[in-house]
Amino acid sequence: MPASLLTPPSRRSIRVRLLLLALLPLGIVLPLLVAVLAIWGGDYLDRLLITKVQADLAVAHGYYERVAAGVGRSVEGLAGSARLAGALQRPGGQRAAAVDGVLDDVRRGQKLDFLHFFDIERSAAEASAWPVIKAALAGTAGTETELFSAAQLAAIDPELPARALTPLLATVSAKADSRQVEDRGLVIHSAAPVHAADGRLLGVLAGGVLLNKNLAFIDRLNEIVYPEGALPFGSAGTATLFLGDVRVATNVRLFEGGRAIGTRVSAAVHQAVLNEGRTWLDRAFVVKDWYVSAYEPLSNERGERIGMLYVGFLDGPFAQAWHQAFAVVVGLFALAMGVAGIFAVLWARRVFKPIERMHATMHAIEQGDADARVGAVASQDELAVVAEHFDRLLDRLQAQTRSLKRWGQSLDAKVAERTAELVQAVADLKAAQSQLVMNEKLAAIGQLTAGVAHEINNPVAVILGNLDVLRDILGPAAEPVAPEIRLIHEQVHRIRLIVAKLLQFARPQDYVGYLEPVAPTPLVQDSLVLVGHLLKKGNIAIKQHFESTRHVLCNRNELQQVLINLLVNAIQVMPDGGVLTLAAEDWDEADMPVGLKLVVADTGPGLTPPERERLFQPFYTAKKPDGTGLGLWVSLSLIERYGGRISVDSEPGHGSRFTVWLRFEPLALERIV
Repeated sequence: MPASLLTPPSRRSIRVRLLLLALLPLGIVLPLLVAVLAIWGGDYLDRLLITKVQADLAVAHGYYERVAAGVGRSVEGLAGSARLAGALQRPGGQRAAAVDGVLDDVRRGQKLDFLHFFDIERSAAEASAWPVIKAALAGTAGTETELFSAAQLAAIDPELPARALTPLLATVSAKADSRQVEDRGLVIHSAAPVHAADGRLLGVLAGGVLLNKNLAFIDRLNEIVYPEGALPFGSAGTATLFLGDVRVATNVRLFEGGRAIGTRVSAAVHQAVLNEGRTWLDRAFVVKDWYVSAYEPLSNERGERIGMLYVGFLDGPFAQAWHQAFAVVVGLFALAMGVAGIFAVLWARRVFKPIERMHATMHAIEQGDADARVGAVASQDELAVVAEHFDRLLDRLQAQTRSLKRWGQSLDAKVAERTAELVQAVADLKAAQSQLVMNEKLAAIGQLTAGVAHEINNPVAVILGNLDVLRDILGPAAEPVAPEIRLIHEQVHRIRLIVAKLLQFARPQDYVGYLEPVAPTPLVQDSLVLVGHLLKKGNIAIKQHFESTRHVLCNRNELQQVLINLLVNAIQVMPDGGVLTLAAEDWDEADMPVGLKLVVADTGPGLTPPERERLFQPFYTAKKPDGTGLGLWVSLSLIERYGGRISVDSEPGHGSRFTVWLRFEPLALERIV
């Protein structure tokens, strides 16, 4: 064959054409579109979130203004009320008590932290510290937000400094500060003039609210700005009041779960909001997470920036949602490019046609047509050379295949035999391994249950003994708490019953009890009493059909345990109500009485065939995420010890019917005793 047919330029020509046709759209168009989407979409999402948090800040600001206005209305309304005027007109010693009573009632009713009346002399003395009092002396009521020192707070109310005191916590990226505590108070305070009936100024009424650690205020603000369901994707909103750069009221949480009171804002936010007076609208790291944040400066009447109002919500859920949406869009673009690639391949069919003929030839040979060949190819490129070589190779393989066919048939038979043996061995090994794991689980549960029950019994005995001693020592003095003592007795007895059940599961051979004739009717009625609290929770009707009066020899407690387990399961699958059917029927075979059948049927969702097959396996729960998966397995074990069985008839959407088959007497009493 001429070597010129396999020269590098010829080999590169087909490779280049195929790569260009398949990869050019995907390699250029898709990355370009993805880049445009990433840049534009991310910027649009950022602007949308900033607009959202800006609107939230406006709502928070409005609520803060309403609270401040409410404080002002409360003070101004009381200052002009006849009630206060009447108290001020009381004679000498009665006046102070009357005024204090009125102020205390209004302070509690309006939820103010302080409310004081200052006469003209006292008002003049306080005017320098309280600008609103100065304005009130001039006849104008006013409300402002101000910083009060610890001494000023103590002069107003001795309890306020303790509420305002806030230990400063180390905060990442905060501005350096040598202070250990913040003892100032952020206060909304209001003052209004109080006039006599003749218009004479009697004094000034001043009141306000301390915002430090005012959790009711900040939680209400957060509920208004971020009500339940206001934020999508599982994001959560927060609100905070700052005194300077210190959080004094917030619902932002620390790592330990408490509120982040005492932490400080970052230096960047401090510079922008407190130093420059700008409103911060951007992402910010708040304590432990990134939030889309809005900070607004709070100023007093002198224009001094004394704090900040903050609202924000978690940025992570929105970022995750954006990434998911971006991934979906990328997937759609990739799908579109894939479809475009398919069309490109169809247009390039002339290039791929020789390959398709070779593929068809290989497929025909795989189907048994050993004489199939590619034949002559119209093109004179590398594919024609490959097709020629391929045909010659097929000729050689056909000759070799005939000689190897006999050996292949023999080897196939041996391989099939060995494979079958191996499959069976693997199946046996998996079954043994599953059984071993299950046995180990059951053994571990039994040991753990016995140990827990033993450890619980000791403190239970101590509780009962000391309770009896306590009752004997107190004698008649114990009568006021007799119901509580009786309740303790009942609960401790309940603990002992639970321990007994645990021990019965761990060592059933020690808790079998004795056998006795058991009638179906009283057994079912007693069981219904025990599950009565569950029946009251749902709209469940009960139908009873007792067609059998036979007695069976068994342990009553064990049979009741099985019946209660079936009743509880039936009630749980009917959370929206239904019909619970209980029946007792004769069990006869070949016209001979064998025993008794107890039936528990429900109108629940029913069971699928795979669920029915695994229903009595240990640790399997069907549609009960809080179950242990041991109830039906233990029940079946108890019934099988008496030579009986439990069967189930169920179809999806048609409820379930459990039947307990009990013989008159156990097949082998030595298995029971």
